[in-house]
Amino acid sequence: MTRRARRAQAALVGVAAVWGLTFPMVRDAVHRLPAMTFLGYRFLAAALLVAALFRGRLRELSPEGRRAGLAMGAFLTAGYVFQTVGLQHTSASNAGFITGLFVVITPLLGALVLRERVGASAWCAALVSGGGLYLLSGSHGLHADGDGLELLCAVAFSAHILVTGRFARAHDPGALLAVQLGVCGTFCLAVAAVAGDLAVPRGGSVWSALVVTAVIASAVGFFVQTYAQRHAPPARTALILATEPAFAGLFGWAIDGDRLSALAWSGAALIMASIVAVEVAPRLRPPRPLPEG
Repeated sequence: MTRRARRAQAALVGVAAVWGLTFPMVRDAVHRLPAMTFLGYRFLAAALLVAALFRGRLRELSPEGRRAGLAMGAFLTAGYVFQTVGLQHTSASNAGFITGLFVVITPLLGALVLRERVGASAWCAALVSGGGLYLLSGSHGLHADGDGLELLCAVAFSAHILVTGRFARAHDPGALLAVQLGVCGTFCLAVAAVAGDLAVPRGGSVWSALVVTAVIASAVGFFVQTYAQRHAPPARTALILATEPAFAGLFGWAIDGDRLSALAWSGAALIMASIVAVEVAPRLRPPRPLPEG
């Protein structure tokens, strides 16, 4: 492994850790600042930063590229709205593990919507993660005021990945990212204004959450992910980023004092196992032999 590849993988671990850290930070912040206001400030700040970095490429983005950015931004917005509102009604640990299910949901959604082929391992992982979700939610089923919203977040993130896969190669990723973040920030701030929820951020915890989520988790995090994927194998990249739920659980315990029961830990373990299985299983299959003759 080259030194550049090692640095790339270390950067990915840092990104996964920061994304996991945002769960308890955002959960605390949205109890002090309305969720849509927080999201509006977060993503508009990130959009302005990315737009400044890629202003030349943003000006050159074609109308088709702008439409692609709008579509990607719509699913990104849905995912973060569900996630942030859900964090008001569930623990950071639960939110992290349930959101991580997007790794399992993505191939299944691709099979249902885009008619993509998926292996048996993906369907088995879906069943295992479903059992894990049942245990993690306390065996009481999903409630729309918390865990259910986090599950909708995972579905929205899966749709975002599929849409991104369709458009990303045809357009500049930096310009697309700026458009997506702008869509998310503008929509959330507009909703907050209509609802009369606009407020000035107050308190160190709110400001630190805004800085970490806007600058590090959104602008820098997505950029580092794009850079690292040029130097790290795709399977290893996905596997490293799949540790985000584990970091969310760790920081939820350390910062918020989340305490999971033995049953909930069993559910979290099943979810993590299904996430890893979806990434690893396809790489373990032996290559198909070439036809003779």
